[in-house]
Amino acid sequence: MKTKFYYVLIFIFVGHLAFAQEVKTPFQGIDQTWQNGADRRDSSVFNKVKYFTPSILIDLNANHSFNDPIDHTVVGSTALARTDEMQLSALHFGGDFNVDNVRGRIMTQFGTRSTVIPRNDFSPYRGQYELANVYRYLAEANAGYHFNKWNGINVDAGLFMSYIGLNSFYQAENWEYQASYTSDNTPWFFNGIRIQIFPNKNWKIEPWIINGWQSYGSFNSMPGFGGSITYMSNNSNLKLITNDYYGTDAAGIPARKRFHSDNSAIVRYYNKPNRKGVTKAAFSATVDFGSEKGGGVNGFNDGGPGNPAQYFVSWMVYNRVWFAKNKMAWTVGGGWMKNPGRYLVLYPTGQASPLPNPYNPTTTAGAFPFDTAVGTQFEAWDCSTNIDFMPSQYITFRIEAVHRESSVPYFAGHGGVTSPDGLTTTAVDPNGTWRPDLVKAETKLIFAVLFRL
Repeated sequence: MKTKFYYVLIFIFVGHLAFAQEVKTPFQGIDQTWQNGADRRDSSVFNKVKYFTPSILIDLNANHSFNDPIDHTVVGSTALARTDEMQLSALHFGGDFNVDNVRGRIMTQFGTRSTVIPRNDFSPYRGQYELANVYRYLAEANAGYHFNKWNGINVDAGLFMSYIGLNSFYQAENWEYQASYTSDNTPWFFNGIRIQIFPNKNWKIEPWIINGWQSYGSFNSMPGFGGSITYMSNNSNLKLITNDYYGTDAAGIPARKRFHSDNSAIVRYYNKPNRKGVTKAAFSATVDFGSEKGGGVNGFNDGGPGNPAQYFVSWMVYNRVWFAKNKMAWTVGGGWMKNPGRYLVLYPTGQASPLPNPYNPTTTAGAFPFDTAVGTQFEAWDCSTNIDFMPSQYITFRIEAVHRESSVPYFAGHGGVTSPDGLTTTAVDPNGTWRPDLVKAETKLIFAVLFRL
């Protein structure tokens, strides 16, 4: 009898210990490997390394524009930089530190995207210390603390990724290589404070206080405020997410306030992993809308020449089908955007750039800058399709065709945007006849290799 009593005490103690040590994790047990913008690996090869989980990504591409620009320069993309050349678009290495609930994440960025992304940030031109160069080779660098409350609470500060526009900054996580405008023209990173609250396994609530809209610094005195709410279903077939932002992102115009709302649904409508032929099928749909109001612009309402409308409306949809035991996938999709005032248009580069000249910021980088004045109009659409070959969860070979059109001359034409012969060493006469060759349409073929450990 006494022995049984001890067994009962041991059972209660062990049971209590097990309960006390149970740690719930965010989205516990929910399969995210099929989602657009998510890691498709089911585990890391480094998962037995204590305190630190390394991560390495290599993103290579070669693409051909049927406009055949003589300077091999791509306009209007954050995924591509040059044509008819093999390019290292991104090399990231770093990882996650975890010890005593202390968190730290570092991911570097090298390759063409380390120039293509920061060039769209105007904030380094406010003040000194060359923020674009300071942060250029860091994709993520943040530190914080994890609280074992509910399914977890994270409090982090530093550089972190933005998922406005659904797609991930890391191409290995995306269904398409050249994302539609809704994703390509919205932020890839933030600099500030992020709190991630997981009240249960299905929900995430994530408020931000940040310097601004994809900016290393702040444009005015008020910071940017925003947040994300995510829901995933128990059967892993549905993800809903909304990202919303409010800030002042027109440099030197504090009265101009920006609002933006980004809303996505991702649905896996077929899942038969053991079937021959088609094993999975899913679609994603995203709708964005927002505006700038004050400081000479009037949001969605046109107030006349002195107070024109300035807003952003867009959508994109993609459908993806997996087959051959998930070794291959086919994606088709596209989207549309309208942006009076052009405040989210990716500005052309070269002699068409309206951005400041880094060597003399009081002048524009281009001698014939793309017009970005209030009251200007911009509307564009795109469609694309690709085939992925994925012999392993650590590598993807992708072939993609994409066609894009705009309401005004915007994409690089045959003459390019650099000089009459396409070389930066050739002088451009501002009073001459040569001008950057911008056209209203382009068609591309893209070949990409995406590696991830």
